Amino acid sequence: MLTVHHLGVSQSDRIVWLCEELDIAYELKLYQRAPGFAPEDYKALTPYGTAPAITDGDLALGESGAIIEYIVAKYGEGRLTVRPDAANYPDYLFWFHFANGSMQPAMMMDLAVRMATGGPPPEAAAWIGDRIDRGYRIVEERLAQAPFFAGEAFTAADIMMLFPLTAMRGFTGRELTPYPNLVAYLGRIAERPAFRRAMEKAEPGRTIELI
Repeated sequence: MLTVHHLGVSQSDRIVWLCEELDIAYELKLYQRAPGFAPEDYKALTPYGTAPAITDGDLALGESGAIIEYIVAKYGEGRLTVRPDAANYPDYLFWFHFANGSMQPAMMMDLAVRMATGGPPPEAAAWIGDRIDRGYRIVEERLAQAPFFAGEAFTAADIMMLFPLTAMRGFTGRELTPYPNLVAYLGRIAERPAFRRAMEKAEPGRTIELI
C-alpha cells in the first residue's frame, strides 16, 4: 500500500494533491512539527530526513520531484505527464524542474540570509532579489501564453510549481499585484476539486488561501 507521510505546511502537500488528482488508493499519515521541525520518527523515514516522504511496500522514498515521478510512472497510467514525443515536452520538463531547481532555492537563500543576519547586505540583496524577480517574471510570461505551465493541460509540473508560488511566497512576502496572470492561475488551481480534497485531508482545520 502506498503511504504518504505528510508533515504539515511542507512540500508533502504536493504528494497528497498528486494522489487526489490521480484518484489512486493511498494511506495518509499525518505528522506534527516538533516544534518547527520534523519529529524524529519522520526524520527516520528517509536518509536525509526531510518532507515529503512515502513508503510503498519495502520502498521508502524522499524528495518531492522523485516521489512525483515514481507515483506517476507506477500508478498514473500516463496521466499528468507529457510524452517525450510531444511538442510541449520541453515545457513540461523545464517547469517541473524549475520549481525546486531554481525558483525555490533563490527564495530559500533570501529567507536564510535574512534569518541569519537580520537582513541581507546590499550586494546579497541585489543578487538574490534579481534571481527571484526573474523567476516571477518568466512565470508571469509563461502564464500569459498558456493556462498551465506545460501548456493547455494541467500536469505534474503544476503540482511542483505551486509550493514556491504559495507557501514559499508567504514566507518572503511577495506582493502579487504586478502578476495578474499568476493571480488568475492560482484562482484556477484553487477551484480544482482534487486540490480542495487534498488540502482538507493534509491541512485539516487550516484555511488555505492561494492568493
